[in-house]
Amino acid sequence: MSLPTDKTNQQEHVFLPKTPIRHWGRWVTGAVIVVLLVALGVGASKGDIEYSSIPGIIVDPVILSAVVRTIVLAIIAQGGAILLGIFIALMRISKNPVARVFSWLYVWIFRGLPTLLQIMLWYNMALVFPRVTIGIPFTNIILFDQSTNKLISAFVAALLGLGLNESAYMAEIVRAGLQSVDKGQREAAASLGMKPGKVMSRVVLPQAMRVIIPPTGNDFINMLKGTSQASVIGFAELIHASNSLSSYTLLIMETLIAAAFWYMVIVSIANVGQYFLERKYNPAKAEESGGLIDKIIDSLKTPPALLRKGNRK
Repeated sequence: MSLPTDKTNQQEHVFLPKTPIRHWGRWVTGAVIVVLLVALGVGASKGDIEYSSIPGIIVDPVILSAVVRTIVLAIIAQGGAILLGIFIALMRISKNPVARVFSWLYVWIFRGLPTLLQIMLWYNMALVFPRVTIGIPFTNIILFDQSTNKLISAFVAALLGLGLNESAYMAEIVRAGLQSVDKGQREAAASLGMKPGKVMSRVVLPQAMRVIIPPTGNDFINMLKGTSQASVIGFAELIHASNSLSSYTLLIMETLIAAAFWYMVIVSIANVGQYFLERKYNPAKAEESGGLIDKIIDSLKTPPALLRKGNRK
């Protein structure tokens, strides 16, 4: 006597053949981009440019000193703008109506005027105030007396123009970051007996940094490039030095390419710094293992599906 067989178990599962999807648009777009890049490279190679002289211009002492001045100006201006922006942002969210009105006017004025105009206004301040004098009112005691031309040099004028303009933007960035922290966080910290200063430094700011750092990094990169505006008042930053160098070498395009090279190097370094700052203050990024180079290599050699699967482990 034969037992009944389960036809379901004996049935073979038949899968339909996989048909790969051909993305012709991607191939056409990729081919067009490659053709354009090749055409651009061929055209650049046939241009009247002495490429052999560019490496020498890149390491020329005039260019190197200008690179240092550009970096110093950008760092000091951005650092001062961050400190001043934090102060103005705290005034914007203050309960004091006078402080709120003053901070609003500050942001309105310095964000509204072009940076180049602010640099030129500071540089020509001696036309309005020939001397800067500080004394004790109603007495003949003078505490400080200096010529405005000596006091406001090209570097100081560029620093004031760039820094004050950037501080208005930083005030709005910091204000947005502070307001992104839930009000309950402050109330919980206050209920534990923490003073307002500690609440701000230990509770609010560490959480607000995740919102503040990305736009601040972008603004610092703009600051690095914005230092070129100081060339109009004779400050020897990278653009001014490039023009001065090309005026007697007559290698105009070669010098500009060397300046572009240094701008790209500085901006690339700033991008790396921004990446690590974001990773430090963002818990999701801080938990990721491996260095920056390892992440780039892994992302290039690992398919996206396997990468996502590995992150779940």
